[in-house]
Amino acid sequence: MPAINTRTRLASMPWVVLAFAVNPLPAFAEECVQEKAVYVDMDNAYELRFEPMGSESSVSNKFKLAVRNTAIVAEGIVMHGDDQPGADGRIMFECPEGDVTGADLRACTVWQGMIYASDLKGHIRALPGEGQSAADRLFLPALGPSIQKSSLWGKGKATVAPWDVLSLKGCNQ
Repeated sequence: MPAINTRTRLASMPWVVLAFAVNPLPAFAEECVQEKAVYVDMDNAYELRFEPMGSESSVSNKFKLAVRNTAIVAEGIVMHGDDQPGADGRIMFECPEGDVTGADLRACTVWQGMIYASDLKGHIRALPGEGQSAADRLFLPALGPSIQKSSLWGKGKATVAPWDVLSLKGCNQ
């Protein structure tokens, strides 16, 4: 099977281009660094809030994903690999503490995949690292369907699936 580069694959999905073109927001990105950026989905049902790392590790960014109007908060991490141009992300909910198995991690993983950043014109790039200007938008492919199939979904939890595109809402101070 021939390899398809990410840019070609994303460009062939017209809904992605449309999602990036909807609801332009004020230009917070130039004023905000990535580790303080706050994003929301189009329905304002989810908020993704980045946090400073505070230490050196293989994790390049961390964040919390809150389901609005609930007490549900999932933990997220991003890892930039040396051998790949993108950023691999993972969202986890109610993971066990301490010594855990791979099966334990798979069971508490809500979403895993590449996180893409975009400017307001829809130009896709890798997620900025700490200290860099925040992206205007984030694209987390299949976030909504993944949440619907996870332990985050159900009565008393998430009942609205988010869009795969999150827009910069503001900046933590």
